[in-house]
Amino acid sequence: MKPLYIRTLAALSVAAVLAGCATAPPEQAEATAPAQWRAPQVAGVAVLPHGGSVPQLLDWWQRWDDPLLVDLIDAAQQASPTLAGAAARIAQARAGAVGAEAAMLPNLDAQAGVQRGVSTQAGLVGTVVTTGQAGVQAQWELDLFGGLRHGKRAAQARLQGAQAQWHEARVSLAADVANQYFGLRSCRSSLDIAGADATSREETARLTGQMSKAGFTAPATHALAQAGAAQSQAQRTQIEAQCNAAVKALVALTALDEDALRQRLAARSTGKAPGLSLESVPAAMLAQRPDVYAAAMAVAGASGDVGQADAQRYPRLGLSGNIFRTRLDAPQFDLTSTTWNIGPLSLTVPLFDGGRRRANLEAAKAQYEAAASQYRATVRNAVREVETALSDLHAAQRRSSQTAAAVAGFNKAFIAANAKYKAGMGSMLELEDARRSLLAARMGQATLQRETHAAWVALYRALGGGWEPAANPTEADKILVRSGEAARAVRTSAPATPTEPAIQP
Repeated sequence: MKPLYIRTLAALSVAAVLAGCATAPPEQAEATAPAQWRAPQVAGVAVLPHGGSVPQLLDWWQRWDDPLLVDLIDAAQQASPTLAGAAARIAQARAGAVGAEAAMLPNLDAQAGVQRGVSTQAGLVGTVVTTGQAGVQAQWELDLFGGLRHGKRAAQARLQGAQAQWHEARVSLAADVANQYFGLRSCRSSLDIAGADATSREETARLTGQMSKAGFTAPATHALAQAGAAQSQAQRTQIEAQCNAAVKALVALTALDEDALRQRLAARSTGKAPGLSLESVPAAMLAQRPDVYAAAMAVAGASGDVGQADAQRYPRLGLSGNIFRTRLDAPQFDLTSTTWNIGPLSLTVPLFDGGRRRANLEAAKAQYEAAASQYRATVRNAVREVETALSDLHAAQRRSSQTAAAVAGFNKAFIAANAKYKAGMGSMLELEDARRSLLAARMGQATLQRETHAAWVALYRALGGGWEPAANPTEADKILVRSGEAARAVRTSAPATPTEPAIQP
């Protein structure tokens, strides 16, 4: 007769053939993308901003020829709690992947013990004996139905998804800092325009006052000029408060010293967007989006969960074994022996669980469908963001020359109206109307510049910052993460120098 464990293995093999391996839905979900971009193409789209590492992430921003912008993004990368949280999620996912892979291997434990006492064995009765034992014990679950394999696949997919989310957090942070910085630059431009307008109105009010005293203009005209000057000053004060708030926001994002930041902001920037990489086929672009890649990995992870839940419905086979070396030490007696065994071979067959395993499987399938639906929605949203950014950027570029022409025209009209008023041939109402038109045109030009920069940043973010799925965190990135806390400590412990900024917003 064959040994019991051989018969058990044969029976289990038959059961495996009859039951079949645990199945799982496809690891990849289908998502449709348009064959080509519907939005108009934009000039200057050529260079990939980065390839998945922090040094290369800053490369595209360096092409703006604005050192302060690069320093702000670099400081934010070191100070951001969002990136720290993303790095922690990578560590957690990596621990899960290691645990899932370890579950497929034998589990080894070392044991050792010593005991001293009076023996009751024949021939040694009443003798004090020291017994020492050391050995290794092993347990191994045989992955007959692929449950462990599916679990390993799910854990690996989640690790890759966590890495992609880390890249996404970095791209989003860089875009947020750039938007805040460009918003501040635009605010300062508006402040300059408002300041020039306030100065002009004050001069007009002064001249009108002199003319009113001489009897050449009515007192109501002087009052109107004074009201316009006061209104202009109020508008300038409001814009100044907005600029101050923008500086505070940058300080919060970067953890830089405010006084030092204000000094550097005093210098004017002439940087221009260097361009971005845009493939002609949207599907090629999607590979650059870390959120799309993370959503795809979520589908793969959910697929593994379904396979793992399905495997729980089938029998489980475990094998254990051990090897021990024992030594008995007594007066005039020394005995050393080695013992080993393989087994037991344990078989666990699910019989009745009240529908728990079936419910877990259905829940895993529902999670898979939700992940697949989220992936498709992420793809659609990615296409929408790129199309919107392209449309906004194209519209901003077309409006640029039109806005410049409007400013030039309104400026000529204001100069003419001002000359007529000084010559006594024009009215204050005519002058103020020309001034308001010029102010609105110049403010619109500053706003358009801000919108153009925002459209470039939106396109940068929509393209995933040029991130590539194969680019995992480099050693330089890990060093940057570890040194972030030290850099912040140095900045916060350094004594602040109370210097007055060259330009106070």
